Amino acid sequence: MVIDDDVDLCRFMKDVLAKDGFRVTTQSDAGQAVARIRKERPHIIVLDLMMPEIGGVDLLKAIRKFDTDVAIIIFTGYPSVDSAVASMKLEAFDYIKKPFDVAEFRAVIDKVIREKGLLVDPVKNLLATVGARLRQARRDKGLTLKELSRRASLSVSLLSQIERAESSASIGSLYRISQALDLKLAELFAE
Repeated sequence: MVIDDDVDLCRFMKDVLAKDGFRVTTQSDAGQAVARIRKERPHIIVLDLMMPEIGGVDLLKAIRKFDTDVAIIIFTGYPSVDSAVASMKLEAFDYIKKPFDVAEFRAVIDKVIREKGLLVDPVKNLLATVGARLRQARRDKGLTLKELSRRASLSVSLLSQIERAESSASIGSLYRISQALDLKLAELFAE
């Protein structure tokens, strides 16, 4: 979520972040920001310090009263030692001066997602999805791992690792499993 009274900057930030694959919301009215944050629960907030309704430090304090984990990046066109210190005391993740360098901003976002564990590895996600679907299909058929192992001519250990997303299966193995479960191979990857 980008919170800044400058609507054009909000739009620009949304475009920059959306191009990088983020789902972005913006809020130009600081007075309504807390309610939206409570409702939307963003993982990262980019917060301007100088807004007409409520100051960024006060808004940061209000956010910290109900969410101590969200990563907040302070954005300001009027940097000062006092506001930087106040922001860091309230556990702001970073403090960036406007105008900003897009590459530097992206580096800060990258650091946030890595440190907060927000980075989703598409390969791990795929393995987890396939494993969960296999496990559900096996259970729906009332089969144990051992029974599926016999039907697919694969080891119980391999099947267990695939279901737990600890091992990637070859296409051949997935085909054998899908045949043993009377599924089309594509059903394992649907969505």
